[in-house]
Amino acid sequence: MRPNNIEPAVKRTFDILAATAGLLVCTPIIFIMVILIRRDSEGPGIFAQERVGRAGQVFRCYKLRTMTFGTPNVPTHHSTAAQVTKMGRFLRHTKLDELPQLWNVLKGEMSLVGPRPCLPTQTELVHERSRRNVLSLRPGITGLAQTRGIDMSDPVRLAETDEEYLRQQSFLLDMKLLYQTAFAGSGRGDRVRE
Repeated sequence: MRPNNIEPAVKRTFDILAATAGLLVCTPIIFIMVILIRRDSEGPGIFAQERVGRAGQVFRCYKLRTMTFGTPNVPTHHSTAAQVTKMGRFLRHTKLDELPQLWNVLKGEMSLVGPRPCLPTQTELVHERSRRNVLSLRPGITGLAQTRGIDMSDPVRLAETDEEYLRQQSFLLDMKLLYQTAFAGSGRGDRVRE
């Protein structure tokens, strides 16, 4: 019994409708951003990275590239500010780098709201999420932890906050988190080292 949780079919239906509408509106923006990224620095405009999803399944997560081409495949908080491109700083600040993840949402690998997907190499976070049943959720483009400024550099606190979302999730909470991410300046993503 899940008295406080969103009915899975309702959440998935909303994700499909919102991701479809988002892709229809944002595809031209993504296309323009890809051109600007490629003009700003060497490398592709969109990159795919393996992330841990629902039930611990690994999937390819898509983002607009914000780091210099050839940056090691490590968690963002292990990267340095010097590795973020000029265009990347803008994309990360505005959260436009996340737009290609609407495709992941449409495919069912992600949700609009949920725990942010981590790298398979972030074993402590995967373990903490697993023991709290957080991996039963689809990962999200934004989530409760992100709106609170908690990033993946603190895996225990992050997993605890993800578990809080698991217990409290509702359609109203999802709408609140989406609003905070889009309009209230919350959910800036993982910070890089200075």
